[in-house]
Amino acid sequence: MSRRAAVTAVLLRGLVRPVLGPAVPLGVQRGFLTALQGGLPVPRGTRVWRSALGGRPTDVVTAAGADGPPVLLVHGGAFITCSPRTHRAFAAHLSRAAGAPVHVQDHRLAPEHPFPAALDDTVAALRELGPDARVVGDSAGGWLALAAVLALRDAGDPLPPKVGLVSPVVDLTLASALAWTGEDPLLSPGWMRMGVSAFLDGADARAHSPLFGDLSGLPPLLVQVSEHERLRPEGEELVRRVQAAGGDATLSLLEGVWHDVHVQAGLLPEATAAVRALGAWLAA
Repeated sequence: MSRRAAVTAVLLRGLVRPVLGPAVPLGVQRGFLTALQGGLPVPRGTRVWRSALGGRPTDVVTAAGADGPPVLLVHGGAFITCSPRTHRAFAAHLSRAAGAPVHVQDHRLAPEHPFPAALDDTVAALRELGPDARVVGDSAGGWLALAAVLALRDAGDPLPPKVGLVSPVVDLTLASALAWTGEDPLLSPGWMRMGVSAFLDGADARAHSPLFGDLSGLPPLLVQVSEHERLRPEGEELVRRVQAAGGDATLSLLEGVWHDVHVQAGLLPEATAAVRALGAWLAA
């Protein structure tokens, strides 16, 4: 771990994690994450413009010379926070690494818009971008990305050629995440319960968990999980189950870092390297 990452882990544990939980009003959490992540550095020459996908506002983030087939980045945030702004640095570094414009849809958030609103937005975005678009989802966005691909498969629609999942939520029962006894500088059980409960709004958690469903017929998957995060066990199990179903799934374990470190791309060398590896896989 770099010295900068070590300091960041301490700050996450002491200053960020306490804000993300039921004791802090949701509006404060949203504003805090926007201020924290919205101003991170992006590669020189990056262009950002406002567009729309699936009837929702969408940022198109393009690094210099990035003109390949598009990527949809489905942002995370426990289903209740974050936006294209919080994920701009991630999108910009991903665009440079993949050589492609990255579309970040401002999908609807819970509790104002519970299940299946954000999933419907993601499915609509993929259909509009077309079958050449690769898809990436981080954290809760990993659930949205994978669930959207499964919905397209079940509908008989063309599937994205590749799916990248970063610290994905794939078990909405949170069984393994809540049982985690290792270190996690960022995620607290209370925040995870808060987000999933607001999103499901009474819907059955197990029935809507991709981990327990039919995982056959998927495009190639890359699942990046971090050494120090509560979602590591379910990401590892997802890879095993996709492989058991005959699919092409690769696990990448990011040593020494925490949940969704990718959003700190441009600030931490470990985060930038993780995004670079993801983008290279998408472009290969």
